[in-house]
Parts: sequence; structure tokens; C-alpha cells
Amino acid sequence: MPTRGRANGLRAAAVSLLLLLSVTAVSVPAAHADPGPGSPIPSADPFYTYDGSLTDIDRGAVLRTRPMTFQTPTITTPITGTQVLYRTTDQFGAGAVTVATVLRPLVPGPTKLISYHMAYDALGSQCDPSYVLSGGSTSTIAEAEQAVIAGYLAAGYTVVAPDYEGEDLEWTIGRQSGYAALDGIRAAEALLGVPASTPVGLLGYSGGSVPTQWGAEIAPAYAPELNIVGVAAGGLPVDLAHNLPYVSGSKQWAGVIPALVVAYQRTYDIDTSTFLSAEGQQITNAVSSLCIAEFASDYPGLTNADMVKAPYTSLLDVPQVVDAINDNIMGSQGTPDVPMLLAVGHANAIGDTVMITGDVQALAHEYCRRGVDVTYAQYNGLTHQEAFPPFEAQAFPYLTARFAGLPTLSNCATIPVGNSLAPATVQ
Repeated sequence: MPTRGRANGLRAAAVSLLLLLSVTAVSVPAAHADPGPGSPIPSADPFYTYDGSLTDIDRGAVLRTRPMTFQTPTITTPITGTQVLYRTTDQFGAGAVTVATVLRPLVPGPTKLISYHMAYDALGSQCDPSYVLSGGSTSTIAEAEQAVIAGYLAAGYTVVAPDYEGEDLEWTIGRQSGYAALDGIRAAEALLGVPASTPVGLLGYSGGSVPTQWGAEIAPAYAPELNIVGVAAGGLPVDLAHNLPYVSGSKQWAGVIPALVVAYQRTYDIDTSTFLSAEGQQITNAVSSLCIAEFASDYPGLTNADMVKAPYTSLLDVPQVVDAINDNIMGSQGTPDVPMLLAVGHANAIGDTVMITGDVQALAHEYCRRGVDVTYAQYNGLTHQEAFPPFEAQAFPYLTARFAGLPTLSNCATIPVGNSLAPATVQ
């Protein structure tokens, strides 16, 4: 989420690259026509649903395909690709489906695959990457990330961008997001006809760091056949029990509080009527179909206390909420086995105004303790939005070096211990 000045530069880069690049559509039978601008949002588009049983279908199996054009609502480009509906797994291990967008560069050469995880941070399907990348909608955030994707295409990488929040738009849900990313890679490799030995990099910032980090964490057990060579995750929400108090009362980020309640209610079937105040219920209803740009700063001063009714004084008093948060603490359920770049801005004593510096340090330090090759980057003086451009600028050469098999520049020896990431208890 870049600042306005830097976003304008990234937007210009996106437009230039989108107009100059050309990629080939993957040659596979298409079940549906190119969606294009003006097509229905995913929740109203039958391409996104699957009525058959998933019990005997392999994870990552391609269920349906259609061609797409990489574009914005106002710019048509020659860049084409394929949308794939594929089988994945939900937070609790059941079969699920979602869609990924696969873009392949025209420049011939061995396939190098980037799983790019857009920061769509969404509660409405109009925010899905597959819809946005097809020109269905746009935002400053999306345009900046389209510039990044276009840059990887120009450099000869194949890009797969999954709708990792799934059909129900379940935001910040860890394992599920990681499963969707890994199965999206499997689907892309099947679509492209390339082997599991194809080198892969995982990349994402902010909300996109969730499938990136979780994908790396669960890959050794869930997708050991994938050849993941490097991971770059920036602006990570490591432990939301720490983020919620940090953004409580914030002018810019308090709107994420009700959005997280919606995500937890959807995923964990929480009865929010038992603890939400009238104001909390009204606001959660209001944000329940929006993208983050439409809710993050719309409730300045909103606090955790405002969201709940007596006898609760905070969302962290609610056992169901605390249990859901604890189920999504990064680093709690696996250890990556590939080199990682972990990065965060540091605008004040706590963090980048939404993410917690000490939490990212703690995750990096813990991974180092377990033997993971970590490079930690801290962008001092930069907010969450401002840290996006330097992170992407650092991630590109970092991943390029991993694909080339070059030595890392791990700084494990100097990473601070950071905060405790122990599971929260009810306050």
C-alpha cells in the first residue's frame, strides 16, 4: 500500500509495462470466455463455483480454465493469461476451491515461477485478484502491485496470483491462505505442463505476506514436492493479538478491527451477537463486503472497547476471538526449509503504524534459531505504506539471487529477539 507520490510512480510504471509487455496465453481448452471488464463479480460468476465432490480430487487439481487479459478497467493490453479454478484445502483440512491467474512471459526459456500474493485484504469478491487483474476493478494498491507483476513478467518470470482468501473472503486466515498459495502453484504447473522440480519463489506484502509466510511454513508437510527456492514477505501481521491494540483508536487503521471480526466469524462460525455492541454490529455489517481501501481509515478513533458490550471491555476479552487469533500466529505450526527475506517498516516505537516491528523480529529470530536462512530488513522511519516500494525493490534481487543459486546474505546473528509470540490468554 504505497504513499500517494510513490503510488503515482508505480502506477505510471504499471501503465508503461502493461502496454509494452506481451505474454502468451497458456494453450489449454477454455471452458468459459475471457471475463473482461463488465463481467459479473466472482460471487455472481458460475466460473468460481464447483458443485461436485472434492473427496477424490487431488490438491491443486485444475477443475476449470478460461483465458483472460491482464488489464485495468480503462486500459486494454496485449497481455494474456489463464484463470484456473482448482482444488485446495480450507483452514480445517476440508476440500475447497478457489481461482488463480496464471501469466506466462513471451520470452522463451526455462520456466521460473513467482507465486505473487496481492494485498487485497478483502471481504467482498470484487476485490479478488483474478477479477482485478482481468480489469474488473482497480485501486491504488492493485495498480501498484500490477506494476510489480508486470516487472516480473518483463524479467522472464511466469506469475501465478491466487485468490488465496477463498470463496468466502476469509481475510488473514493462515493455513488456508498458505494451502491456496501452494495448491495454486500445483495448478499452475499442471496447466503449464512443467514438472514439480520447476523453481518457485513466494512473494507478498501486507495481506499478501499471509499466504507467503504460511505457504513457506506449511510447505514441508503439505507440498514437499514443490521446488521453492526463496521467499520474500514484508509487512507481516505475525500475531494479531498485538496488532489489535496497536490500531485501536488509530486514525488510519481502526477499520481493520471490524473487518477482522467478520473474517473470524466466517471462518470459525463465531456467534458475534454474544459480544458485539450495537455500534460494533453496525460497523461489521457495513464493512462486510468491502475492500481494505474502503474501510481501513473510515472509522478513525474506533477502539476495541467500542466494538463490545458488557461484560466485555475488549475483543481480547472474548474467548472465541482469542482462540481464532492464536490459531493464526505465524511460526506456530511449522518451519520453512528455504531461505527467507522478512521485512517491516518502523515508523515509531512499536511498528509501521499497523504491523509490529518486534513481532517480525521475533519471527525472524525464531526461524533463525530453528536453522532457517533468514535475511531480516527493517525500514526505519517508514510507515506501512511507505515501506512497500523499498520492500519490493529489495525482494526482486533477493529472489533473483535465489533462482540463480547464489549464496544468501543472512543476518541471523544480528536479529533482535523481539516480542513474545506465545498464545494470548483472555484478558
